[in-house]
Amino acid sequence: MFSILIPSYNNLEYLKTCIDSLKKNSEYTHQIIVHINEGTDGSLEYVKENNFEYTYSENNIGMPKALNKSSELAKFDYILISHDDFYYCPGWDVELVKNVNFIGHNNFYLSSTMVGAGQVEFDAGQTVDNFDETKLLGNLEIIKTIDFQGTTKCPGLIHKDVWKRVGGWSEEFSPTGGDDTDFAMKLWKINIRIFKGIGKSLAYHFGSITTRKKDKSLFTYLGSRGNKIFLKKWGYNINFFENFFLRSGLDKNKNLIFNEYTGPLKEPKKDLNFYVELIKGKFKIFYLYLVGFK
Repeated sequence: MFSILIPSYNNLEYLKTCIDSLKKNSEYTHQIIVHINEGTDGSLEYVKENNFEYTYSENNIGMPKALNKSSELAKFDYILISHDDFYYCPGWDVELVKNVNFIGHNNFYLSSTMVGAGQVEFDAGQTVDNFDETKLLGNLEIIKTIDFQGTTKCPGLIHKDVWKRVGGWSEEFSPTGGDDTDFAMKLWKINIRIFKGIGKSLAYHFGSITTRKKDKSLFTYLGSRGNKIFLKKWGYNINFFENFFLRSGLDKNKNLIFNEYTGPLKEPKKDLNFYVELIKGKFKIFYLYLVGFK
């Protein structure tokens, strides 16, 4: 059904939890493809011993390159972009399949709802060591929410033909930071307007364990760098695109914007606020050129 791409960077216990949840909680048979970055923690041996399909790099090549490399093995028509620090809840794939069938064409970007560190706050543990699976599964009906506008980006579902049309993920953002929103922008540029988060398709998120690697300063740096690359590439900063185009992202208080899904997106409303924020972005672009940011 789906070809699931899972980049992993020395994150064995989370990878095991992720794959175990896919095997246990999926209604359909999916192709699981892991990209192993380094694999010095035993994760390379793990995928080999369990006969999982995988790609490998001796060094950490980052999210975009890992996704592009692993996507070459995709056998199914639909690609699911995943992290290795997800626990997929029962029925997660059923809701995505329902929406794919309802839409009836391939011009969409669907995503599951992230629980925990994501759209829905719920504490079932911060790490795999204190993960309370029983608590999570016992509250699924309470956790399920509305379908919402925009996208969580991961887990994100895209047709393989669309993936190829936009060239997968942009590798200039490697190792990560801004790459997920850049992917959404590339979809927007080819006139995809269905960006939909599925409220009943749930994945528990342990909080960007792979990306952060407990180094918050690095995570902040990558996000800032990614935003600058995005700004120079597209002429908007990430928040501007997500707020005005996708009707999602973060508000001024850094809270998630959560708009109920009402149908395909339209061109943004170009009011005074739009132009004020647009001009601010243009000044930032000028500054980046002035300081020689590459």
